[in-house]
Amino acid sequence: MQNNEKTEQTPAERKSYRMSVIKKTLELMTAAFAFVAALAWNDAVQTLFQKIFGPAQGILAKFLYAALITAIVVWVGIRLSAVNNILEKNKR
Repeated sequence: MQNNEKTEQTPAERKSYRMSVIKKTLELMTAAFAFVAALAWNDAVQTLFQKIFGPAQGILAKFLYAALITAIVVWVGIRLSAVNNILEKNKR
């Protein structure tokens, strides 16, 4: 059997819970803004790609675009990881 009585939270527990909610909300807002920025960059890169290569006429052009973007994202990810490693080493 479960005990259905609610236990009273201490002020420290309530504050900790509030801080967790605020922290998670800030994380979600940051992720939402990052998503908006990614969409803006996607549009900009697509426009540039169309200016250089002309309008995407077929599936081959779309796959070329996807491969190019994937390569760029992987390269940037590797570079950011290296920067993060340097920062972590300097933090110690």
